[in-house]
Amino acid sequence: MAIDVLLGLQWGDEGKGKIVDYLAPDYHLIARFQGGPNAGHTLKFDGQKFVLHTVPSGIFRREQLNLIGNGVVVDPITLAKELAKLREVNVDYEGRLFMARKAHLILPTHRLLDAASENAKGKEKIGSTLRGIGPTYMDKTGRNGLRVGDLEVNFQKKYEALKAKHMVLIRLYPEIDFDLKAEEEKWFESLEEIRKLPRVDGEYFINDLLGQGKRVLAEGAQGSMLDIDFGTYPFVTSSNTITAGVCIGLGVAPSAIREVIGIAKAYCTRVGSGPFPTELTGEDGEFLRREGAEFGATTGRPRRCGWIDLPQLRYSIMLNGVTQLAITKIDVLNKLETIQTATHYRLNGEVTGQLPFDLCDDEIEPVLKSHPGWQQSLDGIERFEDLPELARVYLQNLEKELGVPVTMVSTGPERRELLVRG
Repeated sequence: MAIDVLLGLQWGDEGKGKIVDYLAPDYHLIARFQGGPNAGHTLKFDGQKFVLHTVPSGIFRREQLNLIGNGVVVDPITLAKELAKLREVNVDYEGRLFMARKAHLILPTHRLLDAASENAKGKEKIGSTLRGIGPTYMDKTGRNGLRVGDLEVNFQKKYEALKAKHMVLIRLYPEIDFDLKAEEEKWFESLEEIRKLPRVDGEYFINDLLGQGKRVLAEGAQGSMLDIDFGTYPFVTSSNTITAGVCIGLGVAPSAIREVIGIAKAYCTRVGSGPFPTELTGEDGEFLRREGAEFGATTGRPRRCGWIDLPQLRYSIMLNGVTQLAITKIDVLNKLETIQTATHYRLNGEVTGQLPFDLCDDEIEPVLKSHPGWQQSLDGIERFEDLPELARVYLQNLEKELGVPVTMVSTGPERRELLVRG
């Protein structure tokens, strides 16, 4: 029995989709274990770009099974659009894409509540993607959510009961522009697409495969620093994005987990509000944004950019039990004469390598170390050994500082632009 985990070590947008797509042929099943359509996993191959929000990133490999696990919250409208786009490019997902019955559904009124709540916060906005994800997880923990399996019994009655609860809550907020009737019509129409997908008891489905000796890859969404418990609270998502979330989000035992592949950019980004110790607000930050095309795959929002943050990465590696690293977007640094890494924080006059209890309230100054840039293109390089010497030194320094081997390096957005060691 073996399940490997692939997840982001920063604030999301690390390039998980590409790595899952590359690794998928080595696995029988790819399973999303948490998050919702606020995820935007971008894949690029054969000159085409694809963005997945709910469907696991193994769907483009034609032999692999894919599971939307019980820890995921599903918006039928978003999922129906994804499925339509897959059909447009002749991706046959029939019999390969499954949904866990215990996954919760995002209702139109969840999105209404999300938008109204965020609007009411004014300057204190947390940067929600307004996809209804937070309210859906609130209903899940409040024990009155609507699940995929509810499609099979008394669905309309359960829907109306939850909608009625939401309509009471919405009165607490100032009115916003939201056409609920139109959104409901689209939602119920999209449900027909979900009804066509095979629904399974995810925990039995995945454990039966593991019992047969099949290999499973668990695909995370967002990033470790957005974990509801261990991220930069309250500027976090509503689920557990770290390795521990795999057990709850798929129904597998901790003993089944083997490799944990952590993904990090060669620099750092985050979308929305919240603390970001190494953020660059000047010319360097704009350079990274421009060279890295740093705009949200789901929202289109410009990402905040900064240097790679080693205290933050050590924290994420510790929480996740990372056994190997994949470094992405190293090509974005190609033109830089000097590259900085934050090795420690200066906090209240003291230097520390640990994250404080609350990054929001503490004034943190990153302690930076300079590295000479390689200042040349990485196009056409197919082996780690053929990288420019200074690029190899940069990666080797990361290995030394983080104590985990770098086994994959992405040198561009295309599927083929990936160097694998060992």
